[in-house]
Amino acid sequence: MTNKYLTETNVIQTDELSFKDTGCSAVVVENRKDFFIRQNDYEYAGVHLIIDLFGASNLDSLEHMEEALREAVNAAGATLLHIHLHHFTPNGGISGVAVLAESHISVHTWPERQFAAFDVFMCGDARPADAVPVLEQFFSPSRVDVKEYIRGKMPLCSKESV
Repeated sequence: MTNKYLTETNVIQTDELSFKDTGCSAVVVENRKDFFIRQNDYEYAGVHLIIDLFGASNLDSLEHMEEALREAVNAAGATLLHIHLHHFTPNGGISGVAVLAESHISVHTWPERQFAAFDVFMCGDARPADAVPVLEQFFSPSRVDVKEYIRGKMPLCSKESV
């Protein structure tokens, strides 16, 4: 599935880290297990999406939110570890998090304003942008704003520079 937020990446893993103040990635071992993403001449921890849903509906149901989070995790190819949701009463709204092996999806809703703020951060070969259409499907917003941040981006080092 092609999406408008991410480009194809290659995931590599590492066993050893050697840190040196070089201004570039200090990891030079090829057999890695840290799930940093290597793309072109850079590597980074993961992609962090800040997603604002305006004019959204169904923002006050714990069951609906849990189903949406589970579907978003599945669509992104991530591994769900735990979901914790809190329902605010009597005013309404939900705050919560889906804890993932690849990081997290968090949510805060204001049903009285028809607004939801989602935070999707994933490392490895998970596809955080694939969660966006799921959230649109579940909450039917009139407007969606997405900002993408690359976390921990650093140029690759040569073995000589480390």
